[in-house]
Amino acid sequence: MNAEPRPPVARPEAHGFLTRLALSPRFHRLAARIPGLRWIARREGAALFSIISGFVQSQALAALVEARILHMLASGPMTTEELTYGCAIPPASLTVLLRAGAALKLLSVDRNGRWTLAPRGAAFLTVPGLEPMVRHHHVLYGDLNDPLAFFRDQTDTALAGFWPYVFGPMANENAVLAARYSRLMAESQVLVARDTLRLVDLSRRRHLLDVGGGTGAFLSEVAAAHPRLTLSLFDLPTVLAAVPPGLRDHVQCHPGSFLTDALPVGADTISLVRVLYDHPDEVVSRLLASAHAALPSGGLLVVSEPMSGGSRPDPATDVYFAVYTLAMRTGRTRSAAEIGGLLQSAGFADIRTRPGDRPYVTSVVTASRP
Repeated sequence: MNAEPRPPVARPEAHGFLTRLALSPRFHRLAARIPGLRWIARREGAALFSIISGFVQSQALAALVEARILHMLASGPMTTEELTYGCAIPPASLTVLLRAGAALKLLSVDRNGRWTLAPRGAAFLTVPGLEPMVRHHHVLYGDLNDPLAFFRDQTDTALAGFWPYVFGPMANENAVLAARYSRLMAESQVLVARDTLRLVDLSRRRHLLDVGGGTGAFLSEVAAAHPRLTLSLFDLPTVLAAVPPGLRDHVQCHPGSFLTDALPVGADTISLVRVLYDHPDEVVSRLLASAHAALPSGGLLVVSEPMSGGSRPDPATDVYFAVYTLAMRTGRTRSAAEIGGLLQSAGFADIRTRPGDRPYVTSVVTASRP
């Protein structure tokens, strides 16, 4: 009979010096009286409260988006009364929401009491992918309603059911789910594509095969940046059916599933954009081996997706994306070093990490077939 696990024994001496200080109520009382330490204490207190209030902040943003308040202000300043009429929120509640938006620097109020769109709010409306991401958050937030049950794997997550067509037999049957997934990915993929192309030079490549590329959002950006490059797209038949006609004229579409089918040969470059973190290690290993087999000697593989910070956890990728992929119950957010290890096991060489300027958008790992 197995013994019950024992609770951990507290060992304060095992902590670092600063952590031991932070665990001391006496130090906190002292810090409140010393100017330099008081500034540090206030800064850390503000950071902690930002973590505590983060969910409310994101929900305030969701309300601003769903009520289209930012969109209305994009056309010019408006009073609270005018906004009330436009979004059907009572004035008292709307005032709280608008002030929250101003505190988040998404909007501001002028001398005449009219609300205006702030630069951050304007950027939110302009940067591709942000708005659909916020509109999609209710699915993830529902899964996190009981966070302890979620991390104990006791939650039947809605996200796991939101993407079922990607991972199972219904992949070739449910066109509605396929279209919904592809639309969300296409709307968020533009920014990923542009950051990827800043990190990888494709000017000397001849033929690019994008695997799992949805309706071609990445290839659209590639075509604009490298018009002489031959482009191919490999994805599920139900997904390829939604490729825009204008793009279809310039892209060779190859229907299939990398879960069961070999990748088409002929390209000297293969891209996997936001693909690996959707799948477990065994699927990723098979996919990388398939990419290795499809590439010629000297062929380039490009992996682009948000990546864990590894030994230095990143607040964007190791919180948001890691939790999101955990809720999907299929893949996980990996570090560049982990991806590099999988690439090496698949036979690739010259593995290089190219950290993105915005890791919450994407980073890149490249590798070559010897």
